[in-house]
Amino acid sequence: MTDTTRRALLVTGAATAFTLKAVSFAQAESGDSGDGASGGVLRRTVSGTLPFGAPDFVYLPVELPRGVRELHVAYSYERPAVPAGTQGNALDIGLFDERGTALGGRGFRGWSGGARTEFFVRADAATPGYVAGPLRAGTWYVALGPYTVAPQGLAYTVTITLRLGPSAPVVRPAYPPERARGRGRDWYRGDCHLHTVYSDGRRTPAEVAALARAAGLDFVVGTEHNTHAGHGAWAEHAGDDLLILLGEEVTTRNGHVLALGTDPGTFVDWRYRARENRFGHFARAIRRAGGLVVPAHPQATCIGCAWKFGFGDADAVEVWNGPYTPDDEVALAGWDAALARGRWTPAMGNSDAHRDPDRVGTPQTVVLAEELSRAAVLDGLRAGRSYVAESSAVAVDFTVADARGRAAGLGERLAVPPDEPVTARLRVTGAPAGAVLRLVTDQGVLHTAQGTDATEWTTTAARAAYVRAEVRRPATAPPLPGALVALTNPVFLGEPAGLRPGTR
Repeated sequence: MTDTTRRALLVTGAATAFTLKAVSFAQAESGDSGDGASGGVLRRTVSGTLPFGAPDFVYLPVELPRGVRELHVAYSYERPAVPAGTQGNALDIGLFDERGTALGGRGFRGWSGGARTEFFVRADAATPGYVAGPLRAGTWYVALGPYTVAPQGLAYTVTITLRLGPSAPVVRPAYPPERARGRGRDWYRGDCHLHTVYSDGRRTPAEVAALARAAGLDFVVGTEHNTHAGHGAWAEHAGDDLLILLGEEVTTRNGHVLALGTDPGTFVDWRYRARENRFGHFARAIRRAGGLVVPAHPQATCIGCAWKFGFGDADAVEVWNGPYTPDDEVALAGWDAALARGRWTPAMGNSDAHRDPDRVGTPQTVVLAEELSRAAVLDGLRAGRSYVAESSAVAVDFTVADARGRAAGLGERLAVPPDEPVTARLRVTGAPAGAVLRLVTDQGVLHTAQGTDATEWTTTAARAAYVRAEVRRPATAPPLPGALVALTNPVFLGEPAGLRPGTR
């Protein structure tokens, strides 16, 4: 990289992207083997340094000639020592084809983030995370994503190898069916946040499906980071006993969001920050593709993980991610505070499992659906007819009823006059010994019971805008509560003019 390019990067560092000088194979095409063209192979190596303050994305154009059978990219970068408390170098990588790098455009051909040091694309196959298909002549783009840059800068090397010859026929992906046998209207258990080798996971789809069955799940959603390339890898692992839905974990620099249950082949772009005011556009795109918009682990402490886009576009929110931790407690408190303000967004919980020892189905969302199908499961999640449990051993039954026998369940409203008594009833099976049952309203925790599997409590709509239930382990550091075992969505009380669903 020249000094001029370095200066340009420094000047444009506040922008979201920068384009480097193109890599050309024109000389090799005309007979000059350059630095590696022989026996139908063309190779170029590019090195440079991205300065501290580099833009989020740097594009390396590659002029692809005709007759390319395979494109292979390998990269490396330096990781110099940095002072304590300073972030070191981390460089992600991906690929766009000749259709370009426009935000939300059709040029996306894959993303592996920092999970791989090399990848290939052919017409008939590609490295997991990348999209197989034609290698048309034109300007392609290797996308570099400097996630963090050390004060010394980020020195990188990219090697591009083209293998020439006739392309194999394009293989069309097969997708899993949208319906499984199921049990009719029933409670179905699912894990809607899972990773495989198609992004930064270490398990294959076959391994994840086997673990899902072992965990007692009825459905799962594959959600790879910033790619839909794994959508075609699930079909053979679905069955009458396991519904497999498709999606993506849209991993931005200002938080992660799950696109759940989208149409097969749907790609959702991630190259924007909250200050650019673009998320609403992509949230609408997720819904047009039939999916749900679900901010993931909104209070996570990893770099870029905490959710900064607000919840106005959310269909649900993941308040419990993997084994219960303090950031889940903060997420739960924020969700409950929004309920008290009148913002109703259903809660979910998922494992976010990547590799051993991550446990698929810990936790899991249990949803009341009319059948085991994509449409019915998403309808139940969207309506909040669901609760979260740490495993399939735990089941929760929670309703609120009035003196006339009218009852409402999770996500529903019991329309009663303000001062009419209503009774909330909670029954739990599979809870650990000494578990604490808690009934929570907009005022806070108003009823607890310990060492029992059932409890009930009477209140009024004037006293409680909603009632929801928690099951927790005994406290280990009072006054902080113990870890969650289960969590329900609320039952709303009073006429609809009270607490109401938030405007989406």
